[in-house]
Amino acid sequence: MIDLALKMMLDEKARFAATVLGVGFAATLVLVQMGLFFGLLDNASITIDRLDADLWITARNAPNVDFGNPFPETYVQRVRSVPGVARADNLIVWYAIVALPTGAKESVIYYGLEDFAAWRFPWDIESGDPADLRRGRYVMLDASAERRFGPFQVGDYREFQGRRLKIVGRTRQALSFTTSPVAFLDYRLAQALSPDELGGRTTYIVVRLEPRADAAAVRREIRRRLPYNDVYAKAEWASRSRAYWIESTGLGLTLFLTVALGALVGVVIVAQTLYASTTEHLVEFGTVKALGGGNLTVYGIVAEQASYAAALGYGVALAMACGLAPALSRYDLKMNVSPTLAALVFVGTQALCLGAASLSFRKVASLDPAIVFRG
Repeated sequence: MIDLALKMMLDEKARFAATVLGVGFAATLVLVQMGLFFGLLDNASITIDRLDADLWITARNAPNVDFGNPFPETYVQRVRSVPGVARADNLIVWYAIVALPTGAKESVIYYGLEDFAAWRFPWDIESGDPADLRRGRYVMLDASAERRFGPFQVGDYREFQGRRLKIVGRTRQALSFTTSPVAFLDYRLAQALSPDELGGRTTYIVVRLEPRADAAAVRREIRRRLPYNDVYAKAEWASRSRAYWIESTGLGLTLFLTVALGALVGVVIVAQTLYASTTEHLVEFGTVKALGGGNLTVYGIVAEQASYAAALGYGVALAMACGLAPALSRYDLKMNVSPTLAALVFVGTQALCLGAASLSFRKVASLDPAIVFRG
């Protein structure tokens, strides 16, 4: 049966190659779109995942990490006195307008902390030391800012909210969902950039728990002491930040439509090719039936052809996706194709191709073995 399936496919090598390429392009569309989708979601919560905090305290109903609402910074004293809290600090996440040497203006999202090293943040430092941020009007910028700000070096100056700041370091991989560049400032300087909104206020309190602390009990006590704030575990806050962008931007619907389109293209190509191949090889299928093979046997031949097309097409798709990843990264587009995602797309490709073969199943099911003996 295996030899017969291969023989039928290879009788028309050009057609089979076109089928494989068609499935490959359809699967590539699915892989790339889903990879970009998960890459964007990573950007939406990457700072939450990287900052070494167990709990995040936010203003009530804060939608995500990029859009925090200020509240009194003195609340941190109440948190520090809660049993089980090892460390708690104020964190500011806010937007600023940066005047560029070209005369243009761009927005930047900045993170302000008193002690970055205590929170292992930022996490991928190309040059500079976050400790230097406490010494004056200094800023660290992520390397991705070059796409919006133009080339910059350590020692250059940029104007943030009308204040001239010196760049004392560069980081990598600190990306945001909004594509606004990410900067790191001293906490007091972060307040001074927007005194009307942030004077004496913060946007978050980050908390690290003691090793054997009861996280649920600590959260309950913080909620009791700060009744007008929300308290999230790290994973919970990251999930909320990602969900905000899915719901508010229609990203989920866009992904669904793209995946559905890719699947439809693949199904149509495979169904058309298999049906044409089946029609041209009715005598061979009739011979199988005349020799005692039942419908399941001929179904197996068609299904095997579909599986070959799916496997080879998926191989083409995976190679194309891996090749596109470095090119996309140059434009700060992260494509996250995890082993789980790759496996799911492979299974989906096989299932869709087998489903597309159902049209051919009906053709061979009604085939009369006597066709072999007709002139």
